[in-house]
Formats: sequence, structure tokens, C-alpha cells
Amino acid sequence: MRTTIQTEIIINAPLEIVWNTLMQFEHYPNWNPFIQQIIGDAKVGNKIKVTLQDPQKNKMPFHAVVLNKQENQEFKWRGKLLITGLFDGEHYFQLSTIGENRTRLIHSEEFQGILVRAFLKTLETKTKTNFERMNQALKHEAEQLFSLS
Repeated sequence: MRTTIQTEIIINAPLEIVWNTLMQFEHYPNWNPFIQQIIGDAKVGNKIKVTLQDPQKNKMPFHAVVLNKQENQEFKWRGKLLITGLFDGEHYFQLSTIGENRTRLIHSEEFQGILVRAFLKTLETKTKTNFERMNQALKHEAEQLFSLS
């Protein structure tokens, strides 16, 4: 089975500020309520360690492979639960300029594998909510950085 969770937000800051905020992993603990940590060099083909956290402070660390990193456009990785085909996800952030000092962020993940059906309700509710929480926090952080520049 396959399903996609997709969220979108408009950020009132230039694309470069949003991109830099998104790619400065060392600052995630200061503003990001969902992705608490990314460790590793975000180059295509490299492995990174990602730690997610839900509102109840439950942490879920996993390893992922960077699939795409196009400056000021897209950052994408693929993670899996234990073995490929069980519960895999391709997580991505896409940025585009939609006006002067306005950026559209599409934050999405495509899930596939035999366990997707079992987690479908959680994906459509809790996971989507966590994406939206992160989007709002990124918006706040990038807009604050823009106002200081």
C-alpha cells in the first residue's frame, strides 16, 4: 500500500532565508517541535540520522539516505522501518518563490510498505499534525530572522 501526506504553508520571508533555516540542522532543537535532530552531511547518497519527536515528547530516531538536495528548491530523504518494504517513507521539503519575500513550502512524505495500512489513521491525523506544527514553527523562525535582517 502507498499513501502520501502533504502540507503547505506560505512564509513571508525570502526563499534563501527559509532554505537556510531549513538546512541549519544544528538549530533545530531551538525552533523545530517535530524534527528534533538531523545528524550527518546532507549530500545526495549520504546517510543521515533523524530524530522525530511528537507532542508527548516521545522520540523516534532512524537513519535515512539523502535522495535529493537542490539548493533553495528541494531536500528529500528516504527512511525505512527495519527492512525495505515494511514501512518506508520518502520525506521532502520543496520551496518556491511566489512573490517578493514570499515563499511556498510543500512538506510531504510518501509512505509505502505492508504496514502502511495499519498506520493509515495515525499518518492522516498525528503525522499530518506534526508536519503542520513544524511548518508553523519554520514560518515563525524564518519570518523572525527576516525581520531582523
